[in-house]
Amino acid sequence: MIEEIRKQIDSSLASFMERVKKDYKLHLVSPILFESIKEFSLRKGKRIRPLLLILSYKGYSPKNKRTTPSLYNASTCIELLHNFMLIHDDIIDCSNLRRGKPTLHKLLGKIVKTKSQDKLGRDLGIIAGDIVYAFAIDAFLSIKEPAERKERALKYFVQTAAFTAMGEFIDTIHGMEPLKKIKEKDVFLNYTLKTARYTFDCPLVTGAILAGADNKDIKKLSELGIMIGQAFQIQDDIIGIFDSEKNIGKSILSDLAESKKTLLVAHAYEHLKGTKKKQFTDIFNKPKKTYKDLVAVRKIFIDAGSLPYCLKHIDSRLKKTLKILASLKMRSPYKNIIEEALFQLFDHSNRIAHQNNISHKLGA
Repeated sequence: MIEEIRKQIDSSLASFMERVKKDYKLHLVSPILFESIKEFSLRKGKRIRPLLLILSYKGYSPKNKRTTPSLYNASTCIELLHNFMLIHDDIIDCSNLRRGKPTLHKLLGKIVKTKSQDKLGRDLGIIAGDIVYAFAIDAFLSIKEPAERKERALKYFVQTAAFTAMGEFIDTIHGMEPLKKIKEKDVFLNYTLKTARYTFDCPLVTGAILAGADNKDIKKLSELGIMIGQAFQIQDDIIGIFDSEKNIGKSILSDLAESKKTLLVAHAYEHLKGTKKKQFTDIFNKPKKTYKDLVAVRKIFIDAGSLPYCLKHIDSRLKKTLKILASLKMRSPYKNIIEEALFQLFDHSNRIAHQNNISHKLGA
């Protein structure tokens, strides 16, 4: 069922891009702008966000209720919100690759020959991101549900966009602050705002609100979304250091080069002593990092116990997720499918644990 829903989401996303072409005449304003947004939006992805929205909606809908195309059309709102975030995030991080292809601002920077290609790309990328956010709201409005549910769900969706931007703000500030000022609680606040809210909390809660779930379950779904979202971001940070460029679709030096203040980093800095701490700080603060630095940091994270520590945090959150999921009034078949969809996301953690001889099976 998961793969079938993903196919329908992809089909709906492609149909939506053709609809906005007709409604907004974007291709007449700038064919390159439209084609760039379309290509970026249709790149292959997990589609976990619209998938969770649909599963949550179906899980709380009456058993005999037919799923209409409007649900799949509306589910693309959360994927478009994701793309909007990615476009702006890539500009802030000066990233060159996204999903194995050039970032949108890199593509747009080539539209006109100028001495300031990078500035042109960033400027046009910000504008394109704003257009994609408008498309996200448009997609949401296509859902056919009672006005009260629709308005409540839309407000939650818009709030999520604001919270995610707050997370980006905090992340950017943290990037400028010295390593010694960043604490674990700061890292988790950032994980909640920047990742958990819009990747897991919002899709699950929005789907449930639209289907008419009660407030108690909506609150539980939000808690579940925060738990799994924090676990997902911890894994993402581990992948950014310990995985390969082929697997992550961007430079393997990207996270280290950006000096991201992650749970790995916060734990290592707090627990390292003497020359090891100095070595880590010196590498972390270098303006330009090399592959040799990455290898050294990997060893430091393992020797400091930071990698096992992060894997345990993922595991504890997955176990809490399972407990919350079991307590929901959602129909059992959809609870089972959501569990399967979520746990598929954590194969990376098991593989990296195995590669580094860490005896640990997540979610066991």
